[in-house]
Amino acid sequence: MTECEKLADRAQGFGLGLRTVYYPDILESPQPVDWFEIISENFMVPGGRPLAMLDRIRADYPLRMHGVSLSLASTDPLDFDYLRALKKLIARVEPELVSDHLAWTGAHGLNLHDLLPTPLTQEALDHCVERAARVQDFLGRRIALENPSTYVSFADDEMGEADFLAELARRADCLLLLDVNNVHVSAFNHGFDAKNYLDRIPKERVAQIHVAGHSDLKTHKIDTHDHPVSDAVWELFSYVREKFGPIPAMIERDDRFPPFSELLDELGFMRRLAEAGERVAA
Repeated sequence: MTECEKLADRAQGFGLGLRTVYYPDILESPQPVDWFEIISENFMVPGGRPLAMLDRIRADYPLRMHGVSLSLASTDPLDFDYLRALKKLIARVEPELVSDHLAWTGAHGLNLHDLLPTPLTQEALDHCVERAARVQDFLGRRIALENPSTYVSFADDEMGEADFLAELARRADCLLLLDVNNVHVSAFNHGFDAKNYLDRIPKERVAQIHVAGHSDLKTHKIDTHDHPVSDAVWELFSYVREKFGPIPAMIERDDRFPPFSELLDELGFMRRLAEAGERVAA
């Protein structure tokens, strides 16, 4: 059994991003959510209400951890103070999966608080492979790396992003978090074929799927997580489920929060699409 199959066996199903606005709903009564994903940095604190609330929710639901500050592609040294805090939170949460992004968030000691694009070159690939391996050695577990939404590309790019990620996962022996919305956004912004991108992702490395809403500004799309999931992204999600099978999947929402009942309706729609895709695959 592969690492991804083990993960899927333990935490199959459909999840949501854990956001404070929904704490009352989650704590009021059992919800039809198989697991929640936390933003790791929100809970990398010495104590207080964030961790107390996390422990309460952890008692009833499996959790997964998703970070935004690993800065894997940066040329700055790895931040071992950050990694020690992350490792401490992992020990507390015992998550089914720990993930972050193929991105860099700053350089020369400056954190820009954004997920910035990685040059798709052999040199950058070698750099990311070495850093991903060191992170995993330090944490004592595999991590999953997410494909980002991007808005610019580099003139010196030597390969496509899907091929970069596939080779990174193979050489670093890490996992992938496939964000279907990000594939759609980047495909529109750069003019590539989203399904061709997905066809180049190695199935055996995909440990989780994200979907989310985005902002369509006509000339470009922005990954804002503040709208319902679009029909085009749901179509790609169906394609992914037919191609990759029953991989744990979730919806991200980070702004313009709807009532929790509406988010649950959207999650129910995801379940139905996934079930239909699995029937087609069978």
